[in-house]
Amino acid sequence: MPKMKTKSAAKKRFRVRPGGTVKRGHAFKRHILTKKTTKNKRHLRGITAVHKTNMGHVAQMLPGCGI
Repeated sequence: MPKMKTKSAAKKRFRVRPGGTVKRGHAFKRHILTKKTTKNKRHLRGITAVHKTNMGHVAQMLPGCGI
C-alpha cells in the first residue's frame, strides 16, 4: 500500500496539541481591516481550537497525526 499523504494546506494551518485537540488561527483578519471595528479585530487575535463538529474533516486531511 502507498503511504497516505497529508494535505499541504492543512499542515500549514493546523497544529495538533498533545491532548488531541487541534489549534487554528482566526479567519477574516488579513485585509480590509478599515471597515472592521477595533473590538472585532481584537477578538480575532490569537489562536483557537477546531470545533468538535469539524474534527472529522481535519482528521482526514492529517492522517497519522493521532487525531
